[in-house]
Amino acid sequence: MLTAHLFLAAASASTHSSSPEGGVEKIIREFGIDTPYIIAQIISFCVVAFLLYKFFFKPVLATIDERQTTIESGLQYAKEMKTKLEEAEKETTEVIKKASLEAQQIIVEARDSGKALLEKQAQEATSKAQDIITKAEHAIELERKKMMADVRDEISRLVVLTTSRVLSKELPEEDKQKYAA
Repeated sequence: MLTAHLFLAAASASTHSSSPEGGVEKIIREFGIDTPYIIAQIISFCVVAFLLYKFFFKPVLATIDERQTTIESGLQYAKEMKTKLEEAEKETTEVIKKASLEAQQIIVEARDSGKALLEKQAQEATSKAQDIITKAEHAIELERKKMMADVRDEISRLVVLTTSRVLSKELPEEDKQKYAA
């Protein structure tokens, strides 16, 4: 850019001068520009630019495009994974809620069945206790009847024994009155 300004400045200075030679020729002569060298440099520059483009810029651009494609596919994959992760989190949350509700229901059912079992066992225990009491009362009644029968037998035996002793001997008059009374 600076070179272009220098050329323009030189050209404008030469147009204002009153020299008989043309402005462009004067610029070429002042800067020492040789046309065959300039053409050779332009051709060399074009060859170097072509070779750089063919063997350097083109592979670099291909690599950059490939990396850009890889990056874009990676970003797309990351978006997909983020979406899948969000869906998995939602599903996990739903499963946890469902499991929590089922656990609460199981706990309620266990408490209810525990209460029912406790009440049933209490009723069975009460029934068994009542049966035991009834059997004990029946056994006591049988034992009382047996004791009464034994007492009667014993009393009868004693009466018979006493009577036989009394009849076998003579009692004094006092004893006779005692027994008579």
